[in-house]
Amino acid sequence: MITELQIENLGVIERLELVLGPGLTALTGETGAGKTMLVDAMELLVGGRSDASVVRHGAAEARVDGRLISTDGTETVLTRIIPTTGRSRAYINGRLATVASLSAAVADSVDLHGQHAHQSLLSTTTQRAALDEYGNIDLGPLAAARARLTEIDAELAALGGDEHARAREIDLLRYQMDELGLAAIIDPNEDEALDSEESVLGDATAHREAGRHAASALAGDEGARDSVATALAALDDRAPFEQYATRLRSLLADLDDVAASINGDTDQIDESPERLAEVRERRQVLKNMCRKYGDDLESVMKFHAVSEDRLAELEQFEERAAALDHQRQDALGVEREAARSVGRQRRMVGPKLAEAVTERLRELALPDAAIAIEVGEHADDDPGDQVRFLLAANPGSPLLPLTRVASGGELARAMLALRLVLSAAKGDAQGDNTLVFDEVDAGIGGSAAQSIGEALAVLGSQHQVLVVTHLAQVAAAAGCQIAVSKTVRDGATFATARLVGSDERVVEIARMLSGSDSESAREHARELLA
Repeated sequence: MITELQIENLGVIERLELVLGPGLTALTGETGAGKTMLVDAMELLVGGRSDASVVRHGAAEARVDGRLISTDGTETVLTRIIPTTGRSRAYINGRLATVASLSAAVADSVDLHGQHAHQSLLSTTTQRAALDEYGNIDLGPLAAARARLTEIDAELAALGGDEHARAREIDLLRYQMDELGLAAIIDPNEDEALDSEESVLGDATAHREAGRHAASALAGDEGARDSVATALAALDDRAPFEQYATRLRSLLADLDDVAASINGDTDQIDESPERLAEVRERRQVLKNMCRKYGDDLESVMKFHAVSEDRLAELEQFEERAAALDHQRQDALGVEREAARSVGRQRRMVGPKLAEAVTERLRELALPDAAIAIEVGEHADDDPGDQVRFLLAANPGSPLLPLTRVASGGELARAMLALRLVLSAAKGDAQGDNTLVFDEVDAGIGGSAAQSIGEALAVLGSQHQVLVVTHLAQVAAAAGCQIAVSKTVRDGATFATARLVGSDERVVEIARMLSGSDSESAREHARELLA
């Protein structure tokens, strides 16, 4: 529901702010006052085409802001800016957006009907949805069956449907598996271990010499151990140095242990050139595998596992493909049966909906109008997705698609009739969408105007409805009324709009009835409002 509308520099509107409520609201005023410009503003707000010619003379750009609120309380602020030069801009909640996303944001919330391009009734999707809604047609089984078919087709495509492409992929995978199998990588940290081993083997002689020299410096003649032993002998059994003697005994034990360990490790150092060559060769193999199949050994191992599974899948293609083909045939049978069921229901409901809408059109001053609904092909398994509403507005006229025969007023009344039929089918269910009607009362009056007013009021009990009207009977049926007027100042035209109170409504409707504010016109206006 649109709760607030702000317009700047759009046509004759310099600046205008409207707060809108639920139910039926009538937009009234003299011809040329700017009523339709309000509809133009809403059309721009919901993604309609823009034209720089709508920008007020002397202004750099026109701007329309609208606040929408859903039944769950979620608010959305939409903005459309039309400059005199360059492309228009759109914003959703203050963030830059495309016009297409602006339109998508309100696709199910705002519907304009009349002389404007933003008319959902002209789309096959809306017409099909209306038929399904009226017939309470359950599309769940058909949707599920189509989803299952899509899933199976995706699996078949992933198998590799092209025989030559599949053979090439198998050859490549087999080569890779042979290469990775020979590499036999089972430890993701093997390269680090080999790096340490190569460091030892590559400088083995120097390592052994350093070990022997260190051991000798610690435990050889006149080495560190002898010096510590001499110091211990000097301090031993002397009370002032008892603590140092204890520490020196511990140090002697540590020196003996370190020296023994160095000797042991030195003896373990292998000076084998053969092993060094093996390590270097293995490291090169691992580097080649990482260069081809991953950033590190863990990635290479993962690639190996995934490729093994893919190769097995491809090698079992015939078996897997046969199984999927069998599943597809079963799924296709389910989808065809669901399509037949939906198609039968749609073809059965189509004439009933067409008759109901035709009856409503007769109440809305189109007594000779006829509606027909085409539902797809007549094939037994056709679900009837291609739904078309046809209209013959006058006696002897052929039934043609709405896009070809309906004037603005006829299309608006056709949508009003459809909405009334669907609302009656749903009972008292409430909707949070906004319906805007322009020209819905074009060329009618008298009791027909009264019928349209009553019909709009009924629709207003379930939706927010805005109607641009010249008819007092329609305006009087509204819960509230917005009067649009224009003034000329210093040679420039300015349009204003304001919500009129109860007393002012009497005056406004009296003016609509007779063009004057006479007492008799006011009395008639009071009767209409009552």
